[in-house]
Amino acid sequence: MKQLYEKVLTGRFVTRPNRFVVHLAMDHLAGEIVPAHLPNPGRMWELLYPNVKFYVVHHPKVGAKTQYRVIGIERDGVPIMLDTNYSNDVAEYLISTKQIPGWERWSVVRREYTVGQSRFDLLLTNDEGESFLLEVKSCTLFSEHGAMFPDAITERGRKHLLHLQHLQSEGYHTGVLFLVQWERAQWFLPDYHTDLAFAQTFATVAGDLDWKAIALRWTADFTMTTVIRQCHYDGALVAQEGQDRGDYLVVLHLPETMDLEIGSKGTMHFERGYYTYVGSAKANLAKRLERHKRKRKKLHWHLDYFRSHCEMIATVPIRSSADLECDLARAMKQLDTWEVPGFGCSDCDCTSHLFGTTYNPIHNESFMLLVEDFRMNRLDALIR
Repeated sequence: MKQLYEKVLTGRFVTRPNRFVVHLAMDHLAGEIVPAHLPNPGRMWELLYPNVKFYVVHHPKVGAKTQYRVIGIERDGVPIMLDTNYSNDVAEYLISTKQIPGWERWSVVRREYTVGQSRFDLLLTNDEGESFLLEVKSCTLFSEHGAMFPDAITERGRKHLLHLQHLQSEGYHTGVLFLVQWERAQWFLPDYHTDLAFAQTFATVAGDLDWKAIALRWTADFTMTTVIRQCHYDGALVAQEGQDRGDYLVVLHLPETMDLEIGSKGTMHFERGYYTYVGSAKANLAKRLERHKRKRKKLHWHLDYFRSHCEMIATVPIRSSADLECDLARAMKQLDTWEVPGFGCSDCDCTSHLFGTTYNPIHNESFMLLVEDFRMNRLDALIR
């Protein structure tokens, strides 16, 4: 088995000051906190929790700003590859060893092949002399049994899909390989919660492209991976669920304890802290979330009055054909939260749709597992 790294070290996550750096408490340095380069700029909210195990190596680049470079992270005791520098190497190895179902006749002849305004990761060929333009994507957004891509908006990725479809119509063989870095993944979908435009484009072009999503197994020493399975794709489910409607969470920070006027509710008391609001939109969900982000607007909902005093932390859409709003509120109530009685629930039987915490929920494992349940785990029963 091919060895990718000479010596793999481990550390525990402390903070992420920016997209490309994490601070880790290194195990071999008795917990000394050091910066490490993170070559994967994805959001990774679902992985980055305090004290989670990271896998790192000494940075190979002379004069690098950090001594260490991240190669992986652990979830539920399973190592996950984060080093996107090796994505093309992994793809080429799996193709050359005939591990990808249906692609046994192809071999890699060139890296980073440019056609028009797009540069594609791999150029493949076969014994008949045909050309196959392949884009490679690393997927690190998982649930118990599924995987979705992307975990952040990627307009570049959407344009690549359209260009691949166009080139297919011109006679090229084109496709995408999603490297799902989670051996437990059984199904794969485009993440319509995070990037609806990408998901809808993918659903449109999927039938024209030769694409695969494969679940990979990694070991703690990160020798070259093994394919576990090809993930199932349910296009009908994407069409059903991937619409601009559903439910959402808005996470806000109130810097000081305040008494505030909340429309017809009158004066209400709010402790300083982080607040999560549960809402829904039967249509135009994206516009609703953009409205919540703005401070200057006509005040209408309870949240409008509260929002003008808060810092916006995040909006979390949960696109669904089902009405999950009150289920979300009940789930939020089960976390380590306090509720603001009567807030945002005038048209249902809930006691509140606004919940407070002393911590930022986006960096809290219980909160993110709740999001995972409503976004992904519930799909297990719907996948056909």
